[in-house]
Amino acid sequence: MKKNLIYLTGFMASGKSTIGPILANTIGWEFLDLDRVIENKTNKKIVDIFKKDGEDFFRKLESESLTELSKLSKYVISLGGGTIEKTENLDIIKNSGILIYLETSPEAAYRRLKFKRDRPALLFDDHEPTKEEFIKRIKSILERRLEFYNRADLKINTDDKPVGITVDLLAKILRKEFGIEEA
Repeated sequence: MKKNLIYLTGFMASGKSTIGPILANTIGWEFLDLDRVIENKTNKKIVDIFKKDGEDFFRKLESESLTELSKLSKYVISLGGGTIEKTENLDIIKNSGILIYLETSPEAAYRRLKFKRDRPALLFDDHEPTKEEFIKRIKSILERRLEFYNRADLKINTDDKPVGITVDLLAKILRKEFGIEEA
């Protein structure tokens, strides 16, 4: 079965929302960000959903939205960092598209995240974290998700690669290995 969806997964700040639209444009497909779909549906920011309604409620919305998006064709879809931790979500993704893991090291993620406070899984409610605490939290989350990330069809490290080079490499691999054709 030819797959007409490309899903991007990876830790926060791995480049999913940056690489996604450029990759989609490069191969002539459309782009959607799962988190933005949820925000548009609820008229709430993701961080507010986590704070007010809790992670379980957010994950339910995420699964419902993913199910809807999985019926589309010729889309690159950026997933939330934890979307694939739910087995049903991973099954939907693997059955409907190609899963690409944008790998990033804890140190690179820290450099990209250190000034952002709108990332739910990293919120430190009671204090400003030290660099060591921040990296330790990132490592912990990455370790928990690694078994899921390792089920990706393709893995590419985004630590030190310019976005354009990453996109060109992905487009080339998608065309050669997966038969993805431009729209």
